[in-house]
Amino acid sequence: MCPVDLTTHIAGITLRNPVLTGSGTYGFGEEYAAYCPVDALGGITLKGLTPEPRLGNEVPRLVETPAGLLNAVGLENPGLEEFLRSYLPKVRKLPTAVIANISGFSLEDYVQMARALQRDSGLAALEVNISCPNVKHGGMHFGTDPKSAEEVIGAVKAVTDLPIIAKLSPNVTDIVEMARAVQSGGADALSLINTLLGMSIDLDQQRPVLANTFGGLSGPAIRPVAVRMVWQVSQAVDLPIIGMGGITRWQDAVEFFLAGASAISIGTGNFVNPQAPLEILQGIEDYCAKRGMASVHELVGLAHVS
Repeated sequence: MCPVDLTTHIAGITLRNPVLTGSGTYGFGEEYAAYCPVDALGGITLKGLTPEPRLGNEVPRLVETPAGLLNAVGLENPGLEEFLRSYLPKVRKLPTAVIANISGFSLEDYVQMARALQRDSGLAALEVNISCPNVKHGGMHFGTDPKSAEEVIGAVKAVTDLPIIAKLSPNVTDIVEMARAVQSGGADALSLINTLLGMSIDLDQQRPVLANTFGGLSGPAIRPVAVRMVWQVSQAVDLPIIGMGGITRWQDAVEFFLAGASAISIGTGNFVNPQAPLEILQGIEDYCAKRGMASVHELVGLAHVS
């Protein structure tokens, strides 16, 4: 079998391979070091950051569902100041591309975060989370209104020299409209999809299981929705896509590439199998090699070819 070039280019960033980890599922990189060597990955996306520290939502805030997970963690994080002081010095030494995920409850929050995180920080890009479905009064609004989405991406783009990856919500009527809006705002790449809004009810207590009532559904249950949205968006906008949503096996990853994604991100799969990124990467490489492909890029959008 021929060697396969796994090098991947996203928004001016060169990744050693197309396998990344999803925000909120990989901490700040150190947490998984004993299970999955960071230098084997194309990159990692850090736990979501907000300007101020957050304890997150009340417990319970996680519940398993058939083929998935509902989470209402609520953006628990140390806040921007503590991240810059205690986490960034360690993060910038990680031997892979590091993407910071930023969230906010106002336009000013996003601007503050973006202004503090520049190319000289050692980060590779900013993933702008405009699509968190389990935090009240913010986040979700920006991800469901095209005008607001374009505005926040434009504001972030104006104050940082890092590439901007817009993370899109599936909780919309028209995902293509949202993709076009953030492209107009200046996004350099897209990541999709974030979690779907869902809930679970305890039959004994006859009450919602999650203290927050609603949460974000992730895992294999949402993969068909994610693949469909990647397919639609890849045909509508000229931006590279990081596909995510229920990827737990290499077959899932290849499906996203065929639909139009240039890279993939593993989220909930990390909880089930901390070595999933390594196994998926090997599977992608083997799949390409068996088909005589010189580069993983040859897979991207191949299912669209008539």
